[in-house]
Amino acid sequence: MQKGWVHRVDPLAGHSVSVAAIVVDADLRVLAIRRRDTGEWQPPGGVLEPDEEIEAGLVREVWEETGADVVPLALTGLYKNVDQGILALVFRCDVVGGELRPTAEAAEVCWMTLPEVDAKMDEVFAVRVHDALEYIRRDLTGGPAVRHHDGRTLVGSR
Repeated sequence: MQKGWVHRVDPLAGHSVSVAAIVVDADLRVLAIRRRDTGEWQPPGGVLEPDEEIEAGLVREVWEETGADVVPLALTGLYKNVDQGILALVFRCDVVGGELRPTAEAAEVCWMTLPEVDAKMDEVFAVRVHDALEYIRRDLTGGPAVRHHDGRTLVGSR
């Protein structure tokens, strides 16, 4: 290394960044999808393109998976899959248009009650819903949740 050269390590090298939307209707039901590839229920979202702005990627992913047009309201949680190196940014969103429909990525799109979320979603996805609702209940105080998981189970949290 040359004198005066500073080597900076990219902290996200080898990681991917995903986004997800927690969308709640007037009856306190949460928008959910059943993925075609895994059959698992989760909030809509997906991986950002390298050159994509975060909120634009979130809006794109939700529309691609559900047909809903959303507007992000607040970042409610950061979730790292320590086994796969995926950092997920989760936002509370409102629907502003579109029409819900199954898609190439989502075999089913529906509104779920919180008991249904708890029964059908893996812990690492259900906790994102609960964290988002709790953050909004606290009037955005205390900051977003920060949690780590192995893909199915939480391994540490704040």
